[in-house]
Amino acid sequence: MKVFLDLKWFFLQEKKSYITGTILLLFVAFLQLIPPKIVGIIVDSIKENSLTREDMMKWVLILIITALSMYGLRFVWRIMIFGSATKLSLLLRNRLYHHFTKMSPSFYQKRRVGDLMAHATNDLQAIQQTAGVGVLTFVDSISTGGFVVLAMAFTISWKLTLIALIPMPFMAILTSYYGTLLHKRFHKAQEAFSSLNDKTQESVTGIKVLKTFGQEKEDIESFRKQSEEVVQKNIAVAKVDSLFDPTISIIVGISFFLSIVFGSRFVVRGELTIGELISFTTYLGLLIWPMLAFGWLFNIVERGRASYERVSQLLNERVDIKDHEGALDVCPSGDIDYKIESFSYPNEKVHALENIQFTLRKGQTIGIVGKTGAGKTTLLKLLLREFEGYEGEIKFGGHMIQDYKLTRLRESIGYVPQDHFLFSATIYENIAFTHPLTTKEKVEEAAALAHIHDDIVHFSDGYNTVVGERGVSLSGGQKQRISIARALLMNSEVLILDDSLSAVDARTEESILTSLKENRAGKTTMITSHRLSAIQHADLILVLEEGKVVDRGTHNDLMKNKGWYRDMYLRQQLEELVEYGG
Repeated sequence: MKVFLDLKWFFLQEKKSYITGTILLLFVAFLQLIPPKIVGIIVDSIKENSLTREDMMKWVLILIITALSMYGLRFVWRIMIFGSATKLSLLLRNRLYHHFTKMSPSFYQKRRVGDLMAHATNDLQAIQQTAGVGVLTFVDSISTGGFVVLAMAFTISWKLTLIALIPMPFMAILTSYYGTLLHKRFHKAQEAFSSLNDKTQESVTGIKVLKTFGQEKEDIESFRKQSEEVVQKNIAVAKVDSLFDPTISIIVGISFFLSIVFGSRFVVRGELTIGELISFTTYLGLLIWPMLAFGWLFNIVERGRASYERVSQLLNERVDIKDHEGALDVCPSGDIDYKIESFSYPNEKVHALENIQFTLRKGQTIGIVGKTGAGKTTLLKLLLREFEGYEGEIKFGGHMIQDYKLTRLRESIGYVPQDHFLFSATIYENIAFTHPLTTKEKVEEAAALAHIHDDIVHFSDGYNTVVGERGVSLSGGQKQRISIARALLMNSEVLILDDSLSAVDARTEESILTSLKENRAGKTTMITSHRLSAIQHADLILVLEEGKVVDRGTHNDLMKNKGWYRDMYLRQQLEELVEYGG
């Protein structure tokens, strides 16, 4: 029952509902004692030939009132207890989602999306069952069982009651053992479901790649194997689960046998009447539900405990990037200074960046180039505080970036990443994502600056065109330009384009860059690109290799040097001449 202690904070929070529901359950358990007693009285009256019409009507009226009272009370306690359990599910789901939004990229490198979804669905459902059906079963089994045993002992025969309860300790021992097994197996079953969930999400997201490479059969086979594993793990749970009812039925059956054998003797000896024995066996029948409920309780509680442990473990994950005490609640503005001695990703020994030093004046543009894996994106992510733990410092407007509140820092930076993500919404909603209440004119202005407006107006529904999940209905260049428009609408102090023009042709790229230069005068721009024409206008260009700056200067400075930049620029110019026919 440890999970009930773990959820103590919630039970205290919703104590009024749970106390009311529990009291009503106790009333229902007490009212259940009335019908068996009335049946026994009527049987004895019939045997003694003393039952009158008036007596019969009285007992029937009492039974009707009892039934209606139980109906009303059961309706109310369901609202109190099950309603509170739904609140718990809502509360934990919101906590999980809020927790996810605070976690850094390193968290998502360790955790799979499907696993996180399983925590927010299957695990929360099991916890909700514990706080709802689990509480009901716990209170109902103890109250009903307790009232029934007391009624049997004090209104009929304490001797026969003790005899009937002889097999019960065996049931307690066995159900406790089953519960331990169930906890272990259900934990493994939930882990298997998480893996299957992740596999499904990954396959659906990458369905175009699967089809392109003709890997449908292989993926189906992989899915089938994981599905079978989930089935096997759940069958292992079901095998333990299936032991509860037979065990309890056998124990209750033995209790019935002992009650009838010894009860008959008591009747013969005159210690009991026939009516009292009938009442006793009826009460014993009422004990079947508490006993079955007790077994069911172990099932629910162990499932809930396993799931709560999984969710708690997730919520206890430390937030790596957070606001420092007394952080500045203003958006930074001014020069950007990098002095990075070294930086390595978590659990990596190799330095991703080394000896990075430069100053970017307010309103200037910096271009960052280099081979794939040179550290271009890493350098930008440090400014966004997606990662920390580096030796050195980064200043923005004369203050360390850690001195600003994280939300304020990121509000000052419009970021267009390499991996363009569009939501399953309209084009208008995607562009207006950071400013949902902005005007249509401003959205169209941002789209025009990104040179995507003309494309949008030719779509069947214009700006109301739904792009599909992750922008599946758009080309790579269109997705890039919509992402740029979204960042431009922020009108931020700093605009970061992380290889964000790779899917557009050279002429469109030139048009976009010209628009940016004209409309972002006095504001800072940071551009990484494999196409050097995208950064040749920059005030400062850094050439990175294996995380180090191997060359720097303006375009003209670098062209004078016989280095990687000059060789790559000339090669790309030749390729462009060939592409456009000289």
